[in-house]
Amino acid sequence: MKFLREFKEFAVKGNMMDMAIGIIIGASFNKVIDVLVKKVFLPPLSLLTDGLNFQDKRYILRDEIVDTDGVITSQEVAIYYGELFEVMLDFLIVGLTVFIVVKAMNRLRDKSHDTKNKTVKTPKDIELLAKLSDLMEEQNALLKASKK
Repeated sequence: MKFLREFKEFAVKGNMMDMAIGIIIGASFNKVIDVLVKKVFLPPLSLLTDGLNFQDKRYILRDEIVDTDGVITSQEVAIYYGELFEVMLDFLIVGLTVFIVVKAMNRLRDKSHDTKNKTVKTPKDIELLAKLSDLMEEQNALLKASKK
C-alpha cells in the first residue's frame, strides 16, 4: 500500500509529467539535430572529402592467411582507425549543431526576457518582476533622499 501511495504522490505532484515532457521534447530535439547534421551540415562536408570512406581505413597488424583451398585459416588483425575518426567527426558535428541551436534559442529567450525590447512580447512574470524592481529602486532613491 505504501508503494502505491508513493507512486501516486510521484505521479500527481508532477515529477512524472515533467519527466515525460522532457523525454518527448528531447526526442523531438534529437530529430531536429539529426536532420540538421545529415541534411544540412554533412552534404557540404562530403564534397570536401570527395567520397572518401573512413570506415575502410585501417592499419593491418597481420594479414589473413588463406590455405590452398581458399579457406581462411587465420583472420586479419587490424586497427580500424577510420571508423574511430568517423565517429569522432560525427560527435563534433552533432556537438557543434547542438551548440548552434541552443545558442539561437538562448538569444530568443534573452530577447523575450528583456523588458525594454518592445519587438518581442515579454512574458507577464518577467514584466511584473521588472516593474517590481523599478519600484524598489525608486523607493530606495526616495529613502536615501529623505535621509539627507
